Amino acid sequence: MEITKDFNIKGMTCGGCVRTVTMLLQKQPGVTHANVTLEPGKAELTYDDNLVTPQQLASVLAGMGYTMEV
Repeated sequence: MEITKDFNIKGMTCGGCVRTVTMLLQKQPGVTHANVTLEPGKAELTYDDNLVTPQQLASVLAGMGYTMEV
């Protein structure tokens, strides 16, 4: 089932960070939309919860130094 939800993202400091986080999230299977903003540090995600979990997405971002609150 497709879900749209907002998540807080910590560790972004510039537009490059926003592009990186957006790219990482959009590459994940099941993510159909990612709108990431620097101020406030948020990501609006639309994803299929049968294909990916918020915890999996947070793990991908953690590997690059960002924290996504799930």
